[in-house]
Amino acid sequence: MPRTTVLRESEDPRHTALVRLTHWITTAAFFALLLTGIEIVISHPRFYWGETGNVNMTPLVNLHIPSSRGTVPTGYRVLPDQNGWSRYLHFEAAWVLVLTGLIYLGASLWNGHLRNDLFPPRGHRTWRAYRDVIAMYLHRRPPSEVSGAHGYNVMQRTAYLTVIFVLFPLIIWTGLAQSPSLVSAYPFLATALGGRQSARTLHFLISGALLLFVLTHIAMVIHAGFRSHVRAMITGRRSDTPAPTQAAPQPVASLPEQP
Repeated sequence: MPRTTVLRESEDPRHTALVRLTHWITTAAFFALLLTGIEIVISHPRFYWGETGNVNMTPLVNLHIPSSRGTVPTGYRVLPDQNGWSRYLHFEAAWVLVLTGLIYLGASLWNGHLRNDLFPPRGHRTWRAYRDVIAMYLHRRPPSEVSGAHGYNVMQRTAYLTVIFVLFPLIIWTGLAQSPSLVSAYPFLATALGGRQSARTLHFLISGALLLFVLTHIAMVIHAGFRSHVRAMITGRRSDTPAPTQAAPQPVASLPEQP
């Protein structure tokens, strides 16, 4: 009997409820931090290295954009100052992100998500594994050839681990190092980075790296199937698992009776 293939939802969840919840909370907190961070940067779009920095010093990085403060000469008109609410929301969103990240990390260590889903298997910790993934993207081969249809390949795992264990800790550290009250109690937070202005510059650069990761992540989701992946992160399941079914029987023409 001929068989056809239809799409069905997989029985096992693609993402656990905790992963989905922390993902969307982190997404909301990140974009709140991005929006408020842009407003904070606009208030003084110059970055310095060391302990102090002001308009009378040569900046390490100078963004040629309008400022929201008339005391910062940029050559453009002064924008409305939204620095007050943006700093408050930035601080609140940062704590939401930190607490959500701690919950995710603790649960992932407990249930084996980090070990099983994010740390590359022993056989994939080679340069050849990375080359195979790059070739997959360049030649648009299906992901099942490299990592399994529903698994993370070695480059995805490396990117996620870098964000979790490198970029997030650094963004938190450099953010805390800009707090005068914390630095007065724990001076090493800033001195280890070269000073408060150095912490601000590093905070800006790491934020750019995180933004690049997010944009790449979104592009990969679109490339792999936006609707199915977003659905998986909302409901926990994807509707792209093939399930064989029997085709309906075809009618057979009646034969003439024998005389």
